[in-house]
Amino acid sequence: MATTSAVRTQQSNFTNTILHGDCIEIMQQMPEASVDFILTDPPYLVNFHDRQGRTLPNDRNADWLRPAMAEAFRVLKDNRLMLCFYGWPRAEKFLEAWRNAGFRPVGHLVFRKSYTTKATDFLKYQHEQAYLLAKGRPPIMGSPLPDVQRLLYTGNKLHPTQKAVMSLVPVIRAYSLPGDVVLDAFCGSASTCAAALLTGRKYIGMEMDDAYFQQARDRMNRIHRRIAARRFSPFGIPTCGR
Repeated sequence: MATTSAVRTQQSNFTNTILHGDCIEIMQQMPEASVDFILTDPPYLVNFHDRQGRTLPNDRNADWLRPAMAEAFRVLKDNRLMLCFYGWPRAEKFLEAWRNAGFRPVGHLVFRKSYTTKATDFLKYQHEQAYLLAKGRPPIMGSPLPDVQRLLYTGNKLHPTQKAVMSLVPVIRAYSLPGDVVLDAFCGSASTCAAALLTGRKYIGMEMDDAYFQQARDRMNRIHRRIAARRFSPFGIPTCGR
């Protein structure tokens, strides 16, 4: 059995990093029970195409879903939470995968939009949704988060389903603590990672698409530089900026 120091050393190879590759294979290399909160937005299994023709890897089949959620459960610490977005047309597949992994649904959030992403004969799509899932019995960390949140529009410049950082900040603050490690195994443009870093958490991001990985890594490098620049005055004296 690995010692605590060995596990910490192994974990340090992942923290505050955007990793390129299959998230299942990457998580298999991570220590068990090594992340404090998971916030992720995986493919919805709907063969998504945006107006520019951009697509998402692994959005045509669910072969990855069960093994990915099993690994997410393994790397999450006991008595902690995962918030996972999903597509309602495949809700039963997601629920089956979460429960098979060991997660217990404890809440459901709706993220309302001020714009329409798609229209059918019956409805205009103006929201996204996510399940709050527990491993064990997580403690209450503060006041309950309202189950209806606002999803700000990003313009999707970096990724076709790019989430606004400020829409994710309340979730990270509600379900993790400063210094915690936040994992996004489907990080896209790294909005989760940015929100984690800007709220005093550590992050681990994973992305298999070459172009989105590069966008995510470049974005986080820019944020790190801005934070470092604010942290010190022109005379090298630390400021109060975070």
